[in-house]
Amino acid sequence: MSQRGRSSAPRAGRGREAGAGDSAAGRRAKRAERRNQRLGVTGAGGRVRPTQRVLGHGDLAGSLILIFPLFLAYEIGVMFSSSVNGVDFVTRHIFAAVDHNRGHYLLVQLGLAVGFLGYVLYMRSRREVSRAGVTSLVLESSVYALTLGTFIVFLMQDVLGFAFGDAAAMALGELGDAVVVSLGAGVHEELVFRLGLMAGGAALLKRSGMRHTPAVFVALVSSAVVFSLAHHVGPYGEPLVLGVFVYRALAGAIFGLIFYYRSFAHAVYTHFLYDLYVLALRL
Repeated sequence: MSQRGRSSAPRAGRGREAGAGDSAAGRRAKRAERRNQRLGVTGAGGRVRPTQRVLGHGDLAGSLILIFPLFLAYEIGVMFSSSVNGVDFVTRHIFAAVDHNRGHYLLVQLGLAVGFLGYVLYMRSRREVSRAGVTSLVLESSVYALTLGTFIVFLMQDVLGFAFGDAAAMALGELGDAVVVSLGAGVHEELVFRLGLMAGGAALLKRSGMRHTPAVFVALVSSAVVFSLAHHVGPYGEPLVLGVFVYRALAGAIFGLIFYYRSFAHAVYTHFLYDLYVLALRL
């Protein structure tokens, strides 16, 4: 009897330890789920699938769903605009695939729109998409965009002594084209510079042996610099003006921080809304 009593104590201890571990794991899962719910999208059954740390704190699958309306709006708008985003390789390939036929191209976009609408309705029937989460995303990104615009005006004019008005004027083109370019910038530039260069660069640096934090920092700074330089290369690149270069590099770094600490969707919407804000400054 005493032996049974002694043997039961370790089992109870193991049960308490397991319970504590399960509780900690449960709390982490709930925190991740709450973050994802703020985006309006959760995984199957409400569970959040873990993401690699180089992708930051957001859910990439949920972000891709949320930015798809901006992608569609740009893909359709670009057919009625004289401007195409400089790093937009998707539209060029789709247009080439339909033999540069505008009607066929728009039919492809219509098919994508119908498919996306069906997917959203299906997700809503499973309660995995929240309208409130989408509204929260747009409102939060609007705050980031306005704050970013005000911060850069202050930094450029009062700290660095550059004329922000000249930088802003060179950032966007004519009114109609600028709205389409803003959509393309939000989606395609974030795909290339934040998701591709920043997250991808951080992953490569980590594989080479660099620790996580330095790898993310180097990738953040490098992607912001390349993001700014990309606007000054090629046949349609702008003249390299220090004020414009600094302004865009700062914006790229802040987009990177938003991507890492919030989500890819927040970075895309902030970029798009920020470009519209810069456009409004010129009106």
